[in-house]
Amino acid sequence: MVQVLDEDGTVDPWRRRVRRGRRQMPLWQELPLLLVVAFCLAVLIRTFLLQAFFIPSGSMEDTLLIGDRVLVNKVVYDVRDPVRGEVVVFRGTDRWVAQESPAPPAGIVGRTSRTLGDLVGVSRPGEKDFIKRVIGVPGDRVRCCDDQGRVLVNGIPLDEPYVVRDSPLEVPPNPKECRSRRFEEVVVPSGQIFVMGDHRLVSQDARCQGPVPIDNVVGRAFMVVWPSSRWAPLSVPETFAQLSRPAVASATPPAPPAPAPVGGIALVLPVTTLITVVARSGRSVRARQRRLLP
Repeated sequence: MVQVLDEDGTVDPWRRRVRRGRRQMPLWQELPLLLVVAFCLAVLIRTFLLQAFFIPSGSMEDTLLIGDRVLVNKVVYDVRDPVRGEVVVFRGTDRWVAQESPAPPAGIVGRTSRTLGDLVGVSRPGEKDFIKRVIGVPGDRVRCCDDQGRVLVNGIPLDEPYVVRDSPLEVPPNPKECRSRRFEEVVVPSGQIFVMGDHRLVSQDARCQGPVPIDNVVGRAFMVVWPSSRWAPLSVPETFAQLSRPAVASATPPAPPAPAPVGGIALVLPVTTLITVVARSGRSVRARQRRLLP
């Protein structure tokens, strides 16, 4: 210990009394305080930065399997718009019909359990939370299919190796059902995105339920974190690099996407991003249910 001495070489009695007055907090007092601080930090991180989501359906197979948990970056779209090929979590519009409607938790125990589960991504599904892949951005022309049954964006076919089970070509298109692979050309409106599930055979997506406003996007799913055997980043497939710019520019010029984390989850939060989180406008902080629907 470093002691502060007076000019005559003696210890200052005032400093001696201060040191004597400092006592280590007992464990039974320190532990609850640490738990409260940890809980508050978890709430802040979940609300503004990152959140874990549970995958309950097969609409994104085989990219995401039932039971997977993904991390969602909730800050990235405050500084740029979604990019083609990214996997996003969003709230569906009135046209998006949930395939299951969870009952609200009963009693204070149920509500507390749901709040705690919401923090770690294991809560029950919400009615209008979905996860899909961005296929088209504002101004894009999206349709299906070419002579090989591929989706075309701005006239360019997509090679989608992540689509393992596609919708049948022989089923006639129906704007109210997503059973057919074929659909008429859609010009993505300004401020919206065209999304589709990777498991086209079962996915209910923009083919029949319409584009999604960018303001409804919760964030980008960038990594599978559980189970540990499937731990991997969710990167943008190479096929989207060939697409030309959209015919109509988006309201917010897109910035280059952040590189996928390598060797672990590296979270870099510059000062500008933190300022954006604090000053984010145009989006009210709403309570959202945290399990995704197909």
